[in-house]
Amino acid sequence: MIIILRRINISQDRMMKMTIDKEQPILKTPLKKSDLKDLKAGDLIYLSGDILGARDMAHKRLIGELQKGNKLPVDIKDNIIFYVGPSPTPPGKTSGSIGPTTSSRMDAFTGPLLQEGLLATIGKGERTEELKNSLVKHGAVYFITPGGVAAYLADRVENIKKIAYKELGPEAIFSIRVRDLPLFVAYDARGGDIFR
Repeated sequence: MIIILRRINISQDRMMKMTIDKEQPILKTPLKKSDLKDLKAGDLIYLSGDILGARDMAHKRLIGELQKGNKLPVDIKDNIIFYVGPSPTPPGKTSGSIGPTTSSRMDAFTGPLLQEGLLATIGKGERTEELKNSLVKHGAVYFITPGGVAAYLADRVENIKKIAYKELGPEAIFSIRVRDLPLFVAYDARGGDIFR
């Protein structure tokens, strides 16, 4: 279930002070398209559950596997990819800093993953019109979180581990369990755009 808390522009300082009423429902994984259909660009949501983390090098490998007709090493269907390369986990912490990567670097790779059933991505910044059209075609969404709040976001991580392409270090694919991760809907499944 999803609750839309508010549609607003928010500073990094305010984001770091946000709290959620634990009685309120939030977006939980695994996703279904029906979870996303009522979201609008600008909505603030909180995400809990297991998501994937991956950046440029992992995306290149995933697309290479698809082009060869091979099975992907992770389940993309009904999943979310957070464009992130986590910092090493400090002693006594669950996760190192975990800030978003510029999403437009993944635009060339995202269409084929949407065709495989990916339902959402998380990153920062604007993306191409082609990508926006692909989101609409597949009923998917793009979430953003501001840059500069990576340490804050790390506190929303319950577990993180490399699960594929481990030799790539921070460019590997990660399984990340998050709790109440604050996100804004940047592009909704009907073509709405927070940047316009």
